[in-house]
Amino acid sequence: METAKGTDLPDLLEHLGYSVRRLGSRYHTTREMDSLMIKDRRTWKRYSNGTGGDAITFLQEFCGKGFRDAVTYLLEFNGNRARDSPAPRPRPAPQEEKPAFALPIPNQDQRRVFAYLQKRGIAPQVIRGFIESGLLYEDSLHHNCVFVGRDGSGKPVFASKRGTYDLGGSSFKRDAPGSDKSVAFRLPCDPALDWVAVFEAPIDLMSFCTLHRAVTSNAVALCGLYQGPLDTYLRENLHLKQIVLCLDADGPGQEATEKFQEEYAQKGYAVSTRTPAHGKDWNEFLQHQVFGREVTAPAPKQPQSKGGDRINGRLRTTHQR
Repeated sequence: METAKGTDLPDLLEHLGYSVRRLGSRYHTTREMDSLMIKDRRTWKRYSNGTGGDAITFLQEFCGKGFRDAVTYLLEFNGNRARDSPAPRPRPAPQEEKPAFALPIPNQDQRRVFAYLQKRGIAPQVIRGFIESGLLYEDSLHHNCVFVGRDGSGKPVFASKRGTYDLGGSSFKRDAPGSDKSVAFRLPCDPALDWVAVFEAPIDLMSFCTLHRAVTSNAVALCGLYQGPLDTYLRENLHLKQIVLCLDADGPGQEATEKFQEEYAQKGYAVSTRTPAHGKDWNEFLQHQVFGREVTAPAPKQPQSKGGDRINGRLRTTHQR
């Protein structure tokens, strides 16, 4: 069993017909699935849907094999048995027609959105600024927060809905059908600035804007840990040279920070990090600052936060290449 679990994934994927490429010293990905990341050649994670595991789960997920068949194949692949069975063909993804994108119908007022976000510590001026910019509103059906993602021309192509009622610390979260995940949620890019700050969630981005009022542009919320929105932002704004990673302080956030640092430094960007000093994300840190609320401790073994304050229209940070 350990032999099967410990299969070298880049070698296995090349055997299966994938085009594997290296990212830094510890990561690999494939041309066919750029959201798939292989760490230390033994574990994989697909950031677009949050799945992951070892070689056994890879064959189950992508080749349609059962557990027993997957183990048997991997033992044969590693030479424990006669290697006379053909490579399993990756299971093709179902071809589903993407639904047309449409923004949820707006409510006549933004009262519940205002109340909810203020309860999360976000300043009224910041909330009002996002609403007036067409990046935030309240939907009429369920009174959710609707975070609107706009493409380079200003056209809405993405909407993330967040419930305004938290139950046990969690609330409803869902993207509107047909949303373009490669754009997600972002602020416009100022051509005079050469950096972009990257967050996991829109509320974290708004929390950072509350803590640093001068930040009114050059920020992306991935709405998860899929790096497609950052790649799109960089592709649309070729003058950007610096990336400031402001991902969560928990395990997945710091794992992604490490991966992104390596990958984008190799592409020539100056990459720096800023991690909230308290709590697992920027909103927990904001609530700690504003309300003095207890917050969960960050996961152990995380990179130290680097950087300083925004000075003269720029984020002053130390960075790595």
